[in-house]
Amino acid sequence: MSSIKETLENLNEIDLSDLDFSNIGMWPLAGKITMWVLVAALATAVGYWFMIMPQVDELARVENEEIEKRQRFERLARQASSIDIYRAQLVQIEESFSMLLSQLPTDTEVPGLIDDINETGLSSGLKFSEIKLRPERSAEYYVELPIEIKVRGGYHDFGTFVSGVAGLSRIVTLHDFKIDGATPDNLNMTIEARTYRYKGGE
Repeated sequence: MSSIKETLENLNEIDLSDLDFSNIGMWPLAGKITMWVLVAALATAVGYWFMIMPQVDELARVENEEIEKRQRFERLARQASSIDIYRAQLVQIEESFSMLLSQLPTDTEVPGLIDDINETGLSSGLKFSEIKLRPERSAEYYVELPIEIKVRGGYHDFGTFVSGVAGLSRIVTLHDFKIDGATPDNLNMTIEARTYRYKGGE
């Protein structure tokens, strides 16, 4: 203990200006210890900066990759566990789509659809002034087939006609209603019926 105490006291008494750096071997023990400590500290700092720090950065990068891969695996595992549900939903969607496609008329069925609309109007008590196809309008996935209809009849007859058209086996929508006339039992109505053709069939 006394030698350590003496060494520490000697360290306090060292004057760096008295030390000859060209002859370190002749330095007192306290000076040599100080130099060793400084060199060791410098070597530790250099080693940490150039050897340990890159490994720390690499470890952090690998840990982040592991977290990302684990999250991706968990996401894929959830998707895999739901694949049967997705397949069942796909079957339902395909069935619904096929059913809707079956309700869209082909070119050869449009004249029959016009006959159905005409028959629905007559059975509702309406008198047709005009019913004719208008030019097709093309959208992204389907072709719109407008049908211009002009009829005459009573207000309640119009309601029966609209309900009848909605109940047809083919998809028909009604637009642009225009009604005028003197009495509720003698009105003129102009309406545009629209049916559709799926472009995928082309």
